[in-house]
Amino acid sequence: MFVAVVLHIPLAAFAAESVSNGKPTQHTQPFLLQMIRDDSVHQELRLDESGIQQIEEAIAEVDPRWWTSRIKPPEQQQAEIKELTEQLRKRLSNVLSQDQYRRLTELERQAHGTRMVRRADIVSALKITPTQQSKFEKLFTDTDAEVAIIQKELGDKTINAEQAAREIATEQRNERQGLLDILTTDQQSQIGSLVGSTFDFSQVKRTYPRAPDFITEGAEWLSDETAQMPELRGKVVAVFFYAFQCINCQRNFPHYKAWHADMGDDGLVIIGIQRPETSAERDIAKVRSAMAKDGFEFPVLFDRDSHNWDAWANTMWPTTYLIDKKGYIRRWWQGEMNWQGTPGEQQMRESIATLLAE
Repeated sequence: MFVAVVLHIPLAAFAAESVSNGKPTQHTQPFLLQMIRDDSVHQELRLDESGIQQIEEAIAEVDPRWWTSRIKPPEQQQAEIKELTEQLRKRLSNVLSQDQYRRLTELERQAHGTRMVRRADIVSALKITPTQQSKFEKLFTDTDAEVAIIQKELGDKTINAEQAAREIATEQRNERQGLLDILTTDQQSQIGSLVGSTFDFSQVKRTYPRAPDFITEGAEWLSDETAQMPELRGKVVAVFFYAFQCINCQRNFPHYKAWHADMGDDGLVIIGIQRPETSAERDIAKVRSAMAKDGFEFPVLFDRDSHNWDAWANTMWPTTYLIDKKGYIRRWWQGEMNWQGTPGEQQMRESIATLLAE
């Protein structure tokens, strides 16, 4: 049972650990924050509409901080994830039935893959010894080191993506077998009751927070048409941050205009947010003039005081975000989409088409 379960764990569960003072640092993975917003998990938990609504209210309390935590230093980010996970777990314990909460806990354990043996509840349930824990950590450290080498080779283009995937899959298989070798037969036999029936995590699509609403304090819409994120439910939304004098931004403009022309009638909404970088870009008259010159036929928000920039935890111009019909961020792209031949625009266009079809 244990082997069957772990074979279906998503790749994210095998993310490499960071290193501090030569020792691996155990990260708090945001699995609960990620999975609880997805339709497939709602179905697995057999939630009714009232339950889903309460889940969404709980999510709304943690998403703004979780989203902005991604640009914080690793230690602060980890502290934030841990705090928000516990806050969400407490809320969910009051929303879900005992059976639903038990199943959610099983899904969390599964999401950790082999590294579920680091969880305090698993350590206690299986009576994992300190000696076993030390062996697990060496096993995980060795895997992470091998995966890091593979990722470097992929970055250096000495291997291709297909070969990298095969080699990482081999490392994962080795880690699973190594874990089984460390566990006793009795411990192995108990795993099934702790993780429940295998859940197919490839079904999970929504793993990012809901998009922040647009902030108008210290900002101004530069067209007759305005927007509020809750009012755009049922639409796919592309939000791009730009500065009109930024050459990298300008090279993305044709893509946004083409998306608007090609998919606007299918339910795609384009929103531009002009956050000034230079003194000229703080001149609203010049921003308006540039909009006309660049041929923008979609709403643009002039983010004079950077409140939207901060709410989205944006870090560079240009950045483009794709939001699904339920308001969740599904993908984003930093920089020029076709930088040095990268087929980014085509990839983003395909993602938009997928979101429109949902």
